[in-house]
Amino acid sequence: MWVRFTGDFDFSPAALGGRSTTAYRAGMEMNVTRECADLAVAAGKAVRGRKPRRDAPFMEQADAEADSR
Repeated sequence: MWVRFTGDFDFSPAALGGRSTTAYRAGMEMNVTRECADLAVAAGKAVRGRKPRRDAPFMEQADAEADSR
């Protein structure tokens, strides 16, 4: 799932019990796991989006559009 981080966000997957943390910096546009995207969006640190190709521009998704998937 593509997101653009609007603020710095540290993600620790629940499956790893805190043994691994990935730091994402504001401005990064990344394809991340759904768990990471959900936590970052809930914390107000990211917005969901689409990126049909790697070199294509990031397109922000509306919340209703993202929830329908």
